[in-house]
Amino acid sequence: MAKPIPRNTTIAALDVGTTKVACFIANVGDSRGEGGEGPDFQVVGVGHHRSRGMRSGQVANLDEVEASVRAAVDAAEQMANARVDTVFVNMSCGGPRSTRVEVELAVSGHQIRDTDVRRVLDQGSAMYDADDRELIHCIPTRYSIDGGNGILDPRGMYGDRLGVNVHLVTAAIGPAKNLSTVIDRCHLDIEDRVVSPYASGLACLVEDEKELGVTVIDMGGGTTSIAVFMESQVVFVDSLPIGGNHVTNDVAKGLSTPVAKAERLKTVYGSVMQMPSDAREMLKVPVVGEEDESSANEVPKSMLVQIIQPRLEETFELVRAQLETSGFGKLAGRRVVLTGGASQLEGVRDLAEMVLDRQVRLGRPKAIRGLPESVSGPAFATCGGLLRYGLREHVARPDFGAMNAAKNKRGIGRLGQWLRENF
Repeated sequence: MAKPIPRNTTIAALDVGTTKVACFIANVGDSRGEGGEGPDFQVVGVGHHRSRGMRSGQVANLDEVEASVRAAVDAAEQMANARVDTVFVNMSCGGPRSTRVEVELAVSGHQIRDTDVRRVLDQGSAMYDADDRELIHCIPTRYSIDGGNGILDPRGMYGDRLGVNVHLVTAAIGPAKNLSTVIDRCHLDIEDRVVSPYASGLACLVEDEKELGVTVIDMGGGTTSIAVFMESQVVFVDSLPIGGNHVTNDVAKGLSTPVAKAERLKTVYGSVMQMPSDAREMLKVPVVGEEDESSANEVPKSMLVQIIQPRLEETFELVRAQLETSGFGKLAGRRVVLTGGASQLEGVRDLAEMVLDRQVRLGRPKAIRGLPESVSGPAFATCGGLLRYGLREHVARPDFGAMNAAKNKRGIGRLGQWLRENF
Protein backbone atom coordinates (compact mmCIF):
# COMPACT_ATOMS: atom_id res chain seq x y z
CA MET A 1 0.00 0.00 0.00
CA ALA A 2 1.20 3.49 -0.74
CA LYS A 3 2.35 5.72 2.09
CA PRO A 4 -0.32 7.94 3.67
CA ILE A 5 -1.30 10.91 1.54
CA PRO A 6 0.05 14.18 2.98
CA ARG A 7 -2.20 17.06 3.94
CA ASN A 8 -2.46 20.14 1.72
CA THR A 9 -3.09 17.83 -1.19
CA THR A 10 -5.90 16.72 -3.50
CA ILE A 11 -7.83 13.44 -3.33
CA ALA A 12 -10.45 12.04 -5.71
CA ALA A 13 -13.39 9.66 -5.26
CA LEU A 14 -14.86 7.65 -8.13
CA ASP A 15 -18.23 5.92 -7.91
CA VAL A 16 -18.73 3.56 -10.86
CA GLY A 17 -22.36 2.53 -10.75
CA THR A 18 -24.87 0.86 -13.04
CA THR A 19 -26.78 4.07 -13.83
CA LYS A 20 -24.18 6.78 -13.30
CA VAL A 21 -20.48 7.43 -12.81
CA ALA A 22 -19.60 10.19 -10.36
CA CYS A 23 -16.26 11.79 -9.47
CA PHE A 24 -15.57 14.18 -6.57
CA ILE A 25 -12.26 15.99 -6.17
CA ALA A 26 -11.41 17.57 -2.79
CA ASN A 27 -8.61 19.70 -1.40
CA VAL A 28 -7.38 18.61 2.03
CA GLY A 29 -6.14 21.26 4.45
CA ASP A 30 -4.17 21.30 7.70
CA SER A 31 -7.00 22.43 9.95
CA ARG A 32 -9.37 20.04 11.70
CA GLY A 33 -12.84 19.42 10.31
CA GLU A 34 -16.11 19.81 12.15
CA GLY A 35 -16.12 17.80 15.36
CA GLY A 36 -12.35 17.34 15.15
CA GLU A 37 -12.78 14.03 13.34
CA GLY A 38 -9.99 14.62 10.86
CA PRO A 39 -8.40 17.06 8.43
CA ASP A 40 -10.64 19.72 6.96
CA PHE A 41 -11.49 19.28 3.28
CA GLN A 42 -13.44 21.04 0.56
CA VAL A 43 -14.88 19.69 -2.67
CA VAL A 44 -13.48 21.68 -5.61
CA GLY A 45 -14.53 19.49 -8.55
CA VAL A 46 -17.61 17.42 -9.38
CA GLY A 47 -18.37 15.39 -12.48
CA HIS A 48 -21.01 12.82 -13.25
CA HIS A 49 -22.10 11.05 -16.39
CA ARG A 50 -24.62 8.45 -17.41
CA SER A 51 -23.12 5.01 -16.96
CA ARG A 52 -22.96 2.80 -20.02
CA GLY A 53 -21.65 -0.72 -20.24
CA MET A 54 -22.55 -1.77 -16.67
CA ARG A 55 -25.04 -4.50 -15.80
CA SER A 56 -26.09 -5.23 -12.20
CA GLY A 57 -23.01 -3.48 -10.84
CA GLN A 58 -20.56 -5.34 -13.08
CA VAL A 59 -18.60 -4.32 -16.17
CA ALA A 60 -20.32 -5.65 -19.29
CA ASN A 61 -18.51 -3.57 -21.91
CA LEU A 62 -15.01 -2.26 -21.18
CA ASP A 63 -15.05 0.45 -23.86
CA GLU A 64 -18.38 1.93 -22.83
CA VAL A 65 -17.54 1.98 -19.11
CA GLU A 66 -14.15 3.54 -19.88
CA ALA A 67 -15.83 6.34 -21.86
CA SER A 68 -18.25 7.02 -19.00
CA VAL A 69 -15.46 7.14 -16.42
CA ARG A 70 -13.35 9.44 -18.59
CA ALA A 71 -16.30 11.82 -19.06
CA ALA A 72 -17.02 12.05 -15.32
CA VAL A 73 -13.36 12.46 -14.32
CA ASP A 74 -12.70 15.04 -17.05
CA ALA A 75 -15.68 17.12 -15.92
CA ALA A 76 -14.47 17.05 -12.31
CA GLU A 77 -10.91 17.95 -13.34
CA GLN A 78 -12.10 20.90 -15.41
CA MET A 79 -14.18 22.23 -12.53
CA ALA A 80 -11.30 21.77 -10.08
CA ASN A 81 -8.70 23.04 -12.56
CA ALA A 82 -6.54 20.13 -11.44
CA ARG A 83 -5.48 16.74 -12.70
CA VAL A 84 -5.87 13.57 -10.62
CA ASP A 85 -3.74 10.46 -10.97
CA THR A 86 -5.18 8.27 -8.20
CA VAL A 87 -8.74 7.60 -7.04
CA PHE A 88 -10.63 5.93 -4.24
CA VAL A 89 -13.10 3.68 -6.05
CA ASN A 90 -16.22 1.85 -4.89
CA MET A 91 -16.77 -1.89 -5.21
CA SER A 92 -20.30 -3.02 -5.96
CA CYS A 93 -19.24 -5.77 -8.36
CA GLY A 94 -18.23 -9.33 -7.63
CA GLY A 95 -20.88 -10.01 -5.00
CA PRO A 96 -19.06 -8.57 -1.93
CA ARG A 97 -19.52 -10.74 1.14
CA SER A 98 -18.20 -11.09 4.65
CA THR A 99 -16.11 -13.68 6.45
CA ARG A 100 -15.25 -13.42 10.16
CA VAL A 101 -12.20 -15.08 11.69
CA GLU A 102 -10.68 -15.14 15.18
CA VAL A 103 -6.94 -15.30 15.76
CA GLU A 104 -4.88 -15.58 18.93
CA LEU A 105 -1.14 -15.05 19.33
CA ALA A 106 1.23 -15.70 22.25
CA VAL A 107 3.05 -12.53 23.37
CA SER A 108 4.78 -14.01 26.45
CA GLY A 109 3.78 -11.30 28.88
CA HIS A 110 5.80 -8.51 27.29
CA GLN A 111 4.43 -5.13 26.26
CA ILE A 112 2.42 -5.50 23.05
CA ARG A 113 4.22 -3.82 20.15
CA ASP A 114 3.32 -2.86 16.59
CA THR A 115 5.04 -6.02 15.38
CA ASP A 116 2.70 -8.16 17.50
CA VAL A 117 -0.36 -6.42 16.07
CA ARG A 118 1.06 -6.88 12.58
CA ARG A 119 1.62 -10.60 13.14
CA VAL A 120 -1.86 -11.29 14.50
CA LEU A 121 -3.54 -9.37 11.65
CA ASP A 122 -1.36 -11.10 9.05
CA GLN A 123 -2.49 -14.42 10.50
CA GLY A 124 -6.11 -13.31 10.23
CA SER A 125 -5.66 -12.31 6.59
CA ALA A 126 -3.88 -15.57 5.80
CA MET A 127 -6.83 -17.60 7.11
CA TYR A 128 -8.81 -16.64 4.00
CA ASP A 129 -7.47 -18.43 0.97
CA ALA A 130 -9.80 -18.81 -2.02
CA ASP A 131 -8.73 -18.98 -5.64
CA ASP A 132 -11.86 -17.31 -6.97
CA ARG A 133 -12.22 -14.36 -4.56
CA GLU A 134 -10.13 -11.31 -3.75
CA LEU A 135 -9.73 -9.61 -0.39
CA ILE A 136 -11.05 -6.03 -0.36
CA HIS A 137 -11.08 -5.19 3.36
CA CYS A 138 -9.32 -6.62 6.40
CA ILE A 139 -10.93 -4.88 9.39
CA PRO A 140 -10.03 -5.68 13.01
CA THR A 141 -13.34 -5.28 14.87
CA ARG A 142 -12.29 -6.19 18.41
CA TYR A 143 -9.12 -7.14 20.27
CA SER A 144 -8.70 -9.18 23.41
CA ILE A 145 -5.84 -9.70 25.87
CA ASP A 146 -5.81 -12.93 27.86
CA GLY A 147 -9.49 -13.43 27.02
CA GLY A 148 -10.55 -9.95 28.11
CA ASN A 149 -12.62 -8.42 25.28
CA GLY A 150 -13.38 -4.84 24.35
CA ILE A 151 -9.81 -3.69 23.65
CA LEU A 152 -9.70 -1.00 20.95
CA ASP A 153 -5.93 -0.54 20.70
CA PRO A 154 -3.76 -3.16 22.43
CA ARG A 155 -0.42 -1.45 21.80
CA GLY A 156 1.46 -0.63 24.98
CA MET A 157 -0.59 -3.09 27.07
CA TYR A 158 0.70 -6.27 28.73
CA GLY A 159 -0.53 -9.84 28.51
CA ASP A 160 0.28 -13.42 27.52
CA ARG A 161 -2.11 -13.86 24.59
CA LEU A 162 -3.31 -11.27 22.06
CA GLY A 163 -6.53 -12.08 20.20
CA VAL A 164 -8.36 -10.31 17.39
CA ASN A 165 -11.69 -10.67 15.60
CA VAL A 166 -11.17 -9.83 11.94
CA HIS A 167 -13.85 -8.94 9.41
CA LEU A 168 -12.73 -9.92 5.90
CA VAL A 169 -14.67 -8.59 2.90
CA THR A 170 -14.09 -10.36 -0.42
CA ALA A 171 -15.31 -10.10 -4.00
CA ALA A 172 -15.10 -12.37 -7.04
CA ILE A 173 -11.75 -11.91 -8.78
CA GLY A 174 -13.04 -11.63 -12.37
CA PRO A 175 -15.43 -8.68 -11.88
CA ALA A 176 -12.92 -6.94 -9.59
CA LYS A 177 -10.19 -7.22 -12.23
CA ASN A 178 -12.54 -5.94 -14.93
CA LEU A 179 -13.21 -2.81 -12.90
CA SER A 180 -9.49 -2.35 -12.22
CA THR A 181 -8.84 -2.70 -15.96
CA VAL A 182 -11.29 0.10 -16.74
CA ILE A 183 -9.63 2.41 -14.21
CA ASP A 184 -6.20 1.53 -15.59
CA ARG A 185 -7.31 2.26 -19.16
CA CYS A 186 -8.31 5.73 -17.99
CA HIS A 187 -4.67 6.23 -16.85
CA LEU A 188 -5.66 6.30 -13.20
CA ASP A 189 -4.24 4.38 -10.25
CA ILE A 190 -6.48 2.95 -7.53
CA GLU A 191 -5.46 4.33 -4.14
CA ASP A 192 -7.92 2.02 -2.37
CA ARG A 193 -11.20 0.20 -2.93
CA VAL A 194 -14.22 0.43 -0.67
CA VAL A 195 -17.39 -1.67 -0.88
CA SER A 196 -20.32 0.61 -1.69
CA PRO A 197 -22.51 0.17 1.44
CA TYR A 198 -19.49 0.76 3.70
CA ALA A 199 -18.77 4.05 1.91
CA SER A 200 -22.45 5.05 1.99
CA GLY A 201 -22.53 4.38 5.74
CA LEU A 202 -19.52 6.62 6.31
CA ALA A 203 -21.35 9.36 4.39
CA CYS A 204 -24.78 9.11 6.02
CA LEU A 205 -24.49 7.72 9.54
CA VAL A 206 -24.01 9.66 12.75
CA GLU A 207 -21.62 8.34 15.39
CA ASP A 208 -24.37 7.14 17.76
CA GLU A 209 -25.91 5.00 15.02
CA LYS A 210 -22.59 3.34 14.21
CA GLU A 211 -21.92 2.72 17.90
CA LEU A 212 -25.36 1.37 18.90
CA GLY A 213 -26.00 -0.70 15.76
CA VAL A 214 -27.55 0.15 12.40
CA THR A 215 -28.12 -1.42 8.99
CA VAL A 216 -27.39 0.60 5.86
CA ILE A 217 -29.29 -0.39 2.72
CA ASP A 218 -27.76 1.23 -0.36
CA MET A 219 -30.32 1.03 -3.18
CA GLY A 220 -28.49 1.56 -6.46
CA GLY A 221 -29.48 1.12 -10.07
CA GLY A 222 -28.13 -2.41 -10.51
CA THR A 223 -27.58 -3.67 -6.96
CA THR A 224 -28.95 -3.32 -3.47
CA SER A 225 -26.14 -3.64 -0.95
CA ILE A 226 -26.18 -4.01 2.83
CA ALA A 227 -23.76 -3.00 5.57
CA VAL A 228 -24.20 -3.56 9.30
CA PHE A 229 -22.35 -1.25 11.70
CA MET A 230 -21.83 -2.07 15.38
CA GLU A 231 -19.49 -0.53 17.94
CA SER A 232 -18.36 1.99 15.29
CA GLN A 233 -17.13 -0.74 12.90
CA VAL A 234 -18.64 -2.33 9.82
CA VAL A 235 -19.18 -5.98 10.79
CA PHE A 236 -21.16 -7.38 7.85
CA VAL A 237 -21.70 -6.61 4.16
CA ASP A 238 -23.71 -8.30 1.43
CA SER A 239 -25.14 -7.49 -1.98
CA LEU A 240 -28.21 -8.37 -4.01
CA PRO A 241 -28.26 -8.13 -7.84
CA ILE A 242 -31.51 -6.12 -7.78
CA GLY A 243 -31.85 -2.36 -8.10
CA GLY A 244 -33.74 0.58 -9.51
CA ASN A 245 -33.13 -0.51 -13.11
CA HIS A 246 -35.15 -3.65 -12.47
CA VAL A 247 -38.09 -1.49 -11.41
CA THR A 248 -37.72 0.56 -14.61
CA ASN A 249 -37.68 -2.59 -16.75
CA ASP A 250 -40.78 -3.89 -14.95
CA VAL A 251 -42.58 -0.64 -15.80
CA ALA A 252 -41.40 -0.74 -19.43
CA LYS A 253 -42.66 -4.31 -19.87
CA GLY A 254 -45.86 -3.87 -17.88
CA LEU A 255 -46.93 -0.74 -19.75
CA SER A 256 -45.32 -1.56 -23.15
CA THR A 257 -43.41 1.70 -23.14
CA PRO A 258 -39.78 2.57 -24.02
CA VAL A 259 -37.25 2.20 -21.19
CA ALA A 260 -36.46 5.94 -21.20
CA LYS A 261 -40.17 6.77 -20.82
CA ALA A 262 -40.52 4.11 -18.12
CA GLU A 263 -37.68 5.73 -16.16
CA ARG A 264 -39.40 9.11 -16.34
CA LEU A 265 -42.75 7.65 -15.27
CA LYS A 266 -41.06 5.94 -12.33
CA THR A 267 -39.15 9.06 -11.28
CA VAL A 268 -41.96 11.61 -11.67
CA TYR A 269 -45.07 9.61 -10.76
CA GLY A 270 -43.74 6.42 -9.16
CA SER A 271 -44.72 5.31 -5.68
CA VAL A 272 -44.74 2.07 -3.74
CA MET A 273 -47.84 2.80 -1.65
CA GLN A 274 -51.36 3.02 -3.05
CA MET A 275 -53.38 6.20 -2.46
CA PRO A 276 -57.16 6.56 -2.97
CA SER A 277 -56.60 9.20 -5.66
CA ASP A 278 -54.34 6.93 -7.75
CA ALA A 279 -57.27 5.26 -9.49
CA ARG A 280 -58.53 8.64 -10.74
CA GLU A 281 -55.18 10.16 -11.80
CA MET A 282 -54.51 9.27 -15.44
CA LEU A 283 -51.02 9.10 -16.97
CA LYS A 284 -50.08 9.32 -20.65
CA VAL A 285 -47.90 6.36 -21.57
CA PRO A 286 -46.12 6.35 -24.97
CA VAL A 287 -46.22 2.99 -26.74
CA VAL A 288 -43.06 1.18 -27.89
CA GLY A 289 -42.47 1.72 -31.61
CA GLU A 290 -45.08 4.48 -31.96
CA GLU A 291 -43.79 7.97 -32.65
CA ASP A 292 -47.21 9.60 -32.86
CA GLU A 293 -48.12 11.03 -29.44
CA SER A 294 -51.81 10.60 -30.20
CA SER A 295 -51.30 6.84 -29.99
CA ALA A 296 -50.18 7.05 -26.35
CA ASN A 297 -52.18 5.02 -23.86
CA GLU A 298 -53.83 6.48 -20.79
CA VAL A 299 -53.50 4.39 -17.65
CA PRO A 300 -54.38 5.12 -14.03
CA LYS A 301 -51.50 5.85 -11.68
CA SER A 302 -52.65 2.88 -9.60
CA MET A 303 -51.46 0.56 -12.38
CA LEU A 304 -47.96 2.08 -12.18
CA VAL A 305 -47.91 1.60 -8.40
CA GLN A 306 -49.06 -2.02 -8.79
CA ILE A 307 -46.03 -2.69 -10.99
CA ILE A 308 -43.48 -0.92 -8.76
CA GLN A 309 -44.61 -2.16 -5.35
CA PRO A 310 -44.01 -5.94 -5.77
CA ARG A 311 -40.40 -5.43 -6.92
CA LEU A 312 -39.51 -3.19 -3.96
CA GLU A 313 -41.35 -5.50 -1.57
CA GLU A 314 -39.35 -8.45 -2.92
CA THR A 315 -36.12 -6.48 -2.49
CA PHE A 316 -36.76 -5.75 1.19
CA GLU A 317 -37.85 -9.34 1.82
CA LEU A 318 -34.53 -10.53 0.37
CA VAL A 319 -32.65 -8.04 2.54
CA ARG A 320 -34.49 -9.31 5.62
CA ALA A 321 -33.65 -12.91 4.71
CA GLN A 322 -29.95 -12.05 4.24
CA LEU A 323 -29.80 -10.34 7.62
CA GLU A 324 -31.49 -13.26 9.36
CA THR A 325 -29.19 -15.78 7.68
CA SER A 326 -26.10 -13.77 8.63
CA GLY A 327 -27.00 -13.74 12.32
CA PHE A 328 -27.03 -9.94 12.43
CA GLY A 329 -30.79 -9.63 12.03
CA LYS A 330 -31.27 -8.92 15.74
CA LEU A 331 -27.75 -7.96 16.77
CA ALA A 332 -27.80 -4.88 14.54
CA GLY A 333 -30.66 -3.33 16.47
CA ARG A 334 -33.86 -1.87 15.07
CA ARG A 335 -32.35 1.01 13.10
CA VAL A 336 -32.19 1.06 9.28
CA VAL A 337 -30.89 3.85 7.04
CA LEU A 338 -31.89 3.81 3.36
CA THR A 339 -29.73 5.57 0.81
CA GLY A 340 -28.90 5.41 -2.89
CA GLY A 341 -30.85 6.73 -5.85
CA ALA A 342 -33.61 4.10 -5.73
CA SER A 343 -34.41 5.00 -2.11
CA GLN A 344 -35.95 8.28 -3.26
CA LEU A 345 -39.12 6.68 -4.64
CA GLU A 346 -42.21 7.91 -2.82
CA GLY A 347 -43.29 5.56 -0.03
CA VAL A 348 -40.08 3.48 0.08
CA ARG A 349 -39.47 4.31 3.73
CA ASP A 350 -42.97 3.20 4.77
CA LEU A 351 -42.68 -0.03 2.81
CA ALA A 352 -39.27 -0.77 4.34
CA GLU A 353 -40.63 -0.25 7.85
CA MET A 354 -43.51 -2.61 7.12
CA VAL A 355 -41.41 -5.42 5.60
CA LEU A 356 -38.34 -5.14 7.85
CA ASP A 357 -40.27 -4.29 11.03
CA ARG A 358 -37.69 -1.67 11.99
CA GLN A 359 -37.28 2.07 12.39
CA VAL A 360 -36.24 3.45 9.01
CA ARG A 361 -34.91 6.83 7.98
CA LEU A 362 -33.77 8.13 4.62
CA GLY A 363 -30.05 8.86 4.65
CA ARG A 364 -28.58 11.94 3.02
CA PRO A 365 -24.81 12.43 3.04
CA LYS A 366 -23.53 14.62 5.86
CA ALA A 367 -22.68 18.11 4.62
CA ILE A 368 -19.35 18.49 2.82
CA ARG A 369 -17.95 21.95 2.31
CA GLY A 370 -18.06 23.01 -1.32
CA LEU A 371 -20.36 20.22 -2.49
CA PRO A 372 -23.16 21.60 -4.72
CA GLU A 373 -26.72 20.94 -3.57
CA SER A 374 -27.48 19.15 -6.85
CA VAL A 375 -25.07 16.33 -5.99
CA SER A 376 -25.61 16.12 -2.24
CA GLY A 377 -28.57 13.73 -2.26
CA PRO A 378 -28.78 9.99 -1.50
CA ALA A 379 -27.74 9.05 -5.06
CA PHE A 380 -24.27 10.49 -4.34
CA ALA A 381 -23.81 9.02 -0.86
CA THR A 382 -21.20 6.47 -2.00
CA CYS A 383 -19.01 9.13 -3.63
CA GLY A 384 -19.14 11.34 -0.55
CA GLY A 385 -18.32 8.36 1.65
CA LEU A 386 -15.28 7.51 -0.47
CA LEU A 387 -13.85 10.96 0.29
CA ARG A 388 -14.46 10.48 4.01
CA TYR A 389 -12.84 7.04 3.87
CA GLY A 390 -9.79 8.49 2.13
CA LEU A 391 -9.47 11.21 4.76
CA ARG A 392 -9.88 8.81 7.67
CA GLU A 393 -7.64 6.02 6.47
CA HIS A 394 -5.04 7.63 4.22
CA VAL A 395 -4.55 11.35 4.76
CA ALA A 396 -1.70 12.04 7.18
CA ARG A 397 -2.84 9.38 9.58
CA PRO A 398 0.04 7.02 10.28
CA ASP A 399 -1.74 5.46 13.24
CA PHE A 400 -3.46 2.28 14.23
CA GLY A 401 -6.81 3.04 12.59
CA ALA A 402 -5.41 3.02 9.09
CA MET A 403 -4.79 -0.70 9.32
CA ASN A 404 -8.49 -1.16 8.61
CA ALA A 405 -7.74 -0.65 4.93
CA ALA A 406 -4.94 -3.21 4.68
CA LYS A 407 -5.04 -5.57 1.77
CA ASN A 408 -3.23 -6.42 -1.46
CA LYS A 409 -4.14 -7.87 -4.83
CA ARG A 410 -4.64 -11.28 -3.24
CA GLY A 411 -5.45 -9.97 0.19
CA ILE A 412 -2.22 -10.63 2.12
CA GLY A 413 1.05 -8.82 2.46
CA ARG A 414 0.20 -5.15 1.90
CA LEU A 415 -0.92 -4.95 5.53
CA GLY A 416 2.57 -5.84 6.64
CA GLN A 417 4.08 -3.57 4.00
CA TRP A 418 1.98 -0.62 5.17
CA LEU A 419 2.96 -1.17 8.80
CA ARG A 420 6.64 -1.51 7.93
CA GLU A 421 6.48 1.80 6.06
CA ASN A 422 4.69 3.67 8.81
CA PHE A 423 5.85 2.26 12.13
